[in-house]
Amino acid sequence: MRGISRRGLFVAGAASAAATAVGGSAQASAGSGVEAFHGAHQAGVATVPQAHAVFVAFDLLPDTGTEALTRLLPLLTDDARRLTQGRPALADTEPELAAGPARLTVTFGFGPGLFAAAKKDSPVRPLPAFETDKLDKRWSGGDLLVQICADDSLTVAHALRMIVKDARSFAGVRWTQRGFRSAAGAPGATQRNLMGQLDGTVNPTDLDRAVWIDDGPAWLRGGTTLVLRRIRMNLETWDAADRVAREFTIGRRLDTGAPLTGRAERDEPDFDRLNRLGFPVISEYAHIRRARTADPGSRILRRPYNYDEGVSADGKSDSGLLFASYQADVERQFVPVQRRLAEGDLLNEWVTTIGSAVFAIPPGCTAEGWIGDGLLA
Repeated sequence: MRGISRRGLFVAGAASAAATAVGGSAQASAGSGVEAFHGAHQAGVATVPQAHAVFVAFDLLPDTGTEALTRLLPLLTDDARRLTQGRPALADTEPELAAGPARLTVTFGFGPGLFAAAKKDSPVRPLPAFETDKLDKRWSGGDLLVQICADDSLTVAHALRMIVKDARSFAGVRWTQRGFRSAAGAPGATQRNLMGQLDGTVNPTDLDRAVWIDDGPAWLRGGTTLVLRRIRMNLETWDAADRVAREFTIGRRLDTGAPLTGRAERDEPDFDRLNRLGFPVISEYAHIRRARTADPGSRILRRPYNYDEGVSADGKSDSGLLFASYQADVERQFVPVQRRLAEGDLLNEWVTTIGSAVFAIPPGCTAEGWIGDGLLA
């Protein structure tokens, strides 16, 4: 075997360094996007959805009361403030991982248990029972929620580790749910779920009416509420349905997302149109009809993420949707839609809700404040 000359070694080293510099520059560029942390509203709600998300719910430890919460929440807020701007958290043992924020957002939500610990009235409560639900405790409930989203999965993983590490003295992890969206489409484009459908076409455009809270307790004004539902998909039986049956179930075309009575995704569906046999073109039980809310101010803001936990030995997938719904009033906006879906949605043949949690999302904070300071300070 011939040896490597000194000149060859230097040339190879220079080429390697140049390649590393180019690759590193491209990586830094891809991960350099920064979302503002401070403001009237928390980021991560109206923010253009990022490619990766993790939702982590905590149960407060038995001795975590108001005093402990006034230490925990400023600490976690400081972590989020730093990480979202591309700076390491305090005592960050891997500060290099914070350098590429990749549009990182960290959003905090309070569950009924947190309000009980703080001896405050809760503005949220668990959803009523729906007959189609088969809820699993390991995906439901929680006292404190942290939603972490970014365009880089490494950024999400690092932020999650920092948050969990700093919360450890006050709370234990109840569950963690990871999700993803297609990173290939145009920013803000409607994502496709794992059933192939465009998911989230009809969202409110006036967020001041539909999403942000403008009445009630002063500490909640500028905030919102989050309903997170884990929806398992039976993809094996969905695969067995032909395209006509799938589109009839949803009420939309799979290729364009257009309603069966239209040509483009954003076309208004014509629920009165009949086919040549005198039946509605869009079935009475089609998903888009059951999910319909005529008043734009009463619509929910859907920000869904897919999940895929792999395939079992018998070839069945554990996949579905993390359905994140934001609205000013859960009882007025979310519950009526969910009741209609539970009572008669054709899609129920292929989907089952196995997790459910409800949280109040406080407003944002100033550079001198912290999330929840209006409630607890």
